[in-house]
Amino acid sequence: MSAVTGADLLQAADEMTRVLMPHREHDWSVPAGPLRWSCWTTAAHVAHDLLAYAGQVTGRPDDGYLPYDLRVSPDASPAQVLPVVRASAGLLAAAVDTAPPDTRAWHFGPCDPAGFAAMGVAETLLHTHDITLGLGVPWQPPQGLSALVLRRLFPDAPDGAAPQVLLWMTGRGELPGRARRTSWSWRAAVD
Repeated sequence: MSAVTGADLLQAADEMTRVLMPHREHDWSVPAGPLRWSCWTTAAHVAHDLLAYAGQVTGRPDDGYLPYDLRVSPDASPAQVLPVVRASAGLLAAAVDTAPPDTRAWHFGPCDPAGFAAMGVAETLLHTHDITLGLGVPWQPPQGLSALVLRRLFPDAPDGAAPQVLLWMTGRGELPGRARRTSWSWRAAVD
């Protein structure tokens, strides 16, 4: 199994920007697909999570999340929020790629750098999907990145096309012959 790396994080953030930047003039105050959050809030949430994960990897707390938060200016346009996501992905990528593989930090148990990278890719792909639904933009997560996330965070995932399985595993899609999921969690802790 290949570990999720900083390059994968940057690829996910670049995909988010590629897909959403052409739609920056749309109304981002609409709900992001099935979420109660707006598209704008969802994009800011991705940046927040990526930065929080970077802090975990570098700070290495073993009992909870570090007590800081990212605040994106509420006046920022979607065209300004997307670079914040990319910058946060860059910080997490640097943290993941420079941390020794045996580094552990808390995420509901001890998590390794590759686990934080996988969660960052998952947050980026899944919330890009939510935003595209809200904006009415057809898009599916990329196959390769979806497969990486499934291998690392969802080892019990069923066979099938990785993007569809990832969406199903997280309650965002249908799989033939399987009931829609209404609750889920990923497995990032390693020890």
